[in-house]
Amino acid sequence: MGKGGSLSNSVIKKIFLSYTYVAIWIFLSFTVIVYNKYILDKKMYNWPFPISLTMIHMSFCATLAFLLIKVFKFVEPVSMSREVYLSSVVPIGALYSLSLWLSNSAYIYLSVSFIQMLKALMPVAVYSIGVLFKKESFKSETMINMLSISFGVAVAAYGEARFDSWGVILQLGAVAFEATRLVMIQILLTSKGITLNPITSLYHVAPCCFVFLLVPWIFVEFPVLKETSSFHFDFVIFGTNSLCAFALNLAVFLLVGKTSALTMNVAGVVKDWLLIAFSWSVIKDTVTPINLFGYGLAFLGVAYYNHSKLQALKAKDTQKKANPADEESGRLLEERELREGEGTGKKSESQN
Repeated sequence: MGKGGSLSNSVIKKIFLSYTYVAIWIFLSFTVIVYNKYILDKKMYNWPFPISLTMIHMSFCATLAFLLIKVFKFVEPVSMSREVYLSSVVPIGALYSLSLWLSNSAYIYLSVSFIQMLKALMPVAVYSIGVLFKKESFKSETMINMLSISFGVAVAAYGEARFDSWGVILQLGAVAFEATRLVMIQILLTSKGITLNPITSLYHVAPCCFVFLLVPWIFVEFPVLKETSSFHFDFVIFGTNSLCAFALNLAVFLLVGKTSALTMNVAGVVKDWLLIAFSWSVIKDTVTPINLFGYGLAFLGVAYYNHSKLQALKAKDTQKKANPADEESGRLLEERELREGEGTGKKSESQN
C-alpha cells in the first residue's frame, strides 16, 4: 500500500512538474510576443526599429550565455573547431538573424492574432524544405495535410480586417527562413553529432547573428536613430524585454529536456489560441468569424500532423525495443542449443 502510494506520489509530482514547465514556457513566450509588439507598434511604445531590438536581444543573450558557460559553469560547453563553426554555425546564424529580423518587423504591420495564424504554416514550410533537401520523404497523405493547413491560413488571411501585404510578406519570409534554419540544424549539426541546447546555441549563434544584423542596421536603422535626438535608451524597458527573451530560451531548454519536443508543439497551439484571445480582448485587435474558421481548419491540420509524427515516433521506439529483445532471445536460444549439444557429447562419451 505504502509502496503504491509512493509510486502514485512520484507520478503526480512528475505530472505537476511537466505542467509547470509548460505553463512557464507559455507565459514567457506569450510575454515576449506581446512585449515585442508593444515596443515596435507605432500606436504603443512607438519604437519601430526591429533590427535594433533584435541586436539588443542577441548581445544580451550572448553575454548571459557566456557567463553561464564560462564563468558560472552552469552548462557544459560544446567544443567546436573553427572549420565546423564557419561551415555549420555561421549559415545557421545568418538564417536565424533573418528570421528574427523579419518576424519582429511584421509586428509593425500586422495584429498579434493574425501573426499567430500565419505561423501555423511552419509545419508546411519545414516539411517542404525537408523534402527539397531530402531530409523528409515525400508522402501524398502528408502533402494533402499540408495543403489543408495552407488552405486554412488562406481563409484566415481572407477574413483579416487589418490585412497588410507587406506585413504578410515579412511574416512568410520569417517562416521560410526559420524552417530552413531548422532543417539546416539537422543537416549541418545533428548529422555531425553536434547537439546544442538553447544556452550553448545562444553562446555560439547569438554573436554571429549580431554581426549579420549589424550590416543592414548601419544602412537601414542607424541613420534614422541618429536623427532621432529625442530618443533615450530605456534600460528598464529593453532590459526586462531582453531578460524575458533569454528566460524563454531557458524555458525551452527545460520544457524539451524534461518533457519532449512534441509537448512543446502542443503547448504552442494552446499559446496561439491564448494570444488570439488576448489580442482580441485586451489589445482590441479585430478577429472576424472568417479568421477563426480559417485558423480552426489550419489548427486541425497541424493537430493531425503532430498526431502522425507522434505515431511514427511510437512505432520507431517500439521497433527499437523489439530488435534488442529479438537479438537477446536469439542469443539465449543459441547458448541453450550449445549447452544441450555439449551435454549430449558428454553423455555419449560416458556411455563409451
